[in-house]
Amino acid sequence: MACEDYKDLMMGYLDEELSAEQIRRFEEHLKTCKDCTAQLQEFRQLKAITDQMTLIEPEDRLWQQYWDGIYNRVERSIGWIIFSVAGILLTIYGGFKAIEELIKDPTVGLFFKIAMVALVAGLAILFVSVLRERIFFWSKDRYKNVRR
Repeated sequence: MACEDYKDLMMGYLDEELSAEQIRRFEEHLKTCKDCTAQLQEFRQLKAITDQMTLIEPEDRLWQQYWDGIYNRVERSIGWIIFSVAGILLTIYGGFKAIEELIKDPTVGLFFKIAMVALVAGLAILFVSVLRERIFFWSKDRYKNVRR
């Protein structure tokens, strides 16, 4: 493994999230790599500092300001979602109508018709692929419930 691969394991090592085999390989790498050893020491110091930090609860006044503005944020979010969905649906409908007219047009060559259908099919496959990936990673995200 390259040094960069071991750097990806550092936080897992500090958080005790690695398997026994990964720990063994990582510790063997540390014996031969001064850069990773130094960086691990820096991460240990940073972790010690952050472990000592405490969360300070905001004042009631700040919470009240937050909840007073939540209605506007929710309302605007819903408005943007509806606007975006409508725009996507209209774009899809217009695209399909344009392709339909293109296919029905006898003056357009067969090669161009096939190319346009392939283009639309490729875009649809890419869209579904990205959507599937986003849903998969969202369900597996360890930090999705972390408050910012």
